[in-house]
Amino acid sequence: MNQSPLPVFRDVLAARQRIAPYLRPTPLFGYPALNDLIGTQVYVKHENHQPVGAFKVRGGVNLVAQMTAAERQRGLISASTGNHGQSIAYAGRIFGVRVRIVVPEGANPGKVAAMQGMGAEVIFHGAKFEEAVQHCEVLAREHGCRYVHAANEPHLVAGVGTHTLEILLEEPDIDVVIVPLGMGSGAAGACIAAHGINPAVRVIAVQSEASPAGYESWKKRALVTAPNRTFAEGVATGSAAELTQQVIREHLHDFVLVSDDEIRRAMVWMIERAHTLAEGAGAAPLAAAYRIREALRGKKVALICSGGNSSLEHLRQALAMDVDVVVQSAGLEKE
Repeated sequence: MNQSPLPVFRDVLAARQRIAPYLRPTPLFGYPALNDLIGTQVYVKHENHQPVGAFKVRGGVNLVAQMTAAERQRGLISASTGNHGQSIAYAGRIFGVRVRIVVPEGANPGKVAAMQGMGAEVIFHGAKFEEAVQHCEVLAREHGCRYVHAANEPHLVAGVGTHTLEILLEEPDIDVVIVPLGMGSGAAGACIAAHGINPAVRVIAVQSEASPAGYESWKKRALVTAPNRTFAEGVATGSAAELTQQVIREHLHDFVLVSDDEIRRAMVWMIERAHTLAEGAGAAPLAAAYRIREALRGKKVALICSGGNSSLEHLRQALAMDVDVVVQSAGLEKE
């Protein structure tokens, strides 16, 4: 585990300059159909437009850019459900560093193929993310690789915080930023960036109630484990990370839990109302906004669509559920 000091706003500003040669700012778009749905002005920060389809690449580039020659020679190893692994693989390819990624055995095949396509060695281990992490730590000791934790890495947090920096530079009067939380790098980065620009901006995290470790840890102000049953890989974890929890304990304004079905419904809304393919985690902020829509009235809201790397199976499930809802509301029976 990296025991470096907590990242601060100047680290986010430095990260913005560091990643600029490799990553363009992502779009921030408003959609009238989302405004109608939530009842207020809503913008989507399109991290699904990143070259790996997710926000994590910001942190990966920021971290690998600062590695010493000796660390690069040793290579990198990390555990991931997909998006973090893609970010490290992408950064490794840019800087010529060997990368190994340990993934759960049921990992999203599209994300696995993307990591392999960027030159990473993908190692399958365990049914859950936590088992992949444990195996990754063993391999890191055996091979002497630089172990990159998915959240306890200040350079990752500072890097991903640039998404919120970009939001507030483009739309300074944003009142609320809603961000999905797994291990918490994106939420922690959002808090640091928002607080550095305007402490009045409210940052709200969202997680699936099927995998509430981050929420429970934030609420109890101590690291706890919890069941990890959500389908949404980007928020699928049964544990929390100390570094990111320290940040959100200080700066996070609120935390919303939503059901997996609410996330699936939000995936469909993102397609039909925002012309956007969002994976489960990427659609979770819209699910949260809809749940708390009365509290958001009159606010200007930014939703961080953290990624668009949905598997075809998850997309089929979301679309099938939407059909079922329509059928039931019409009082009909499927043939």
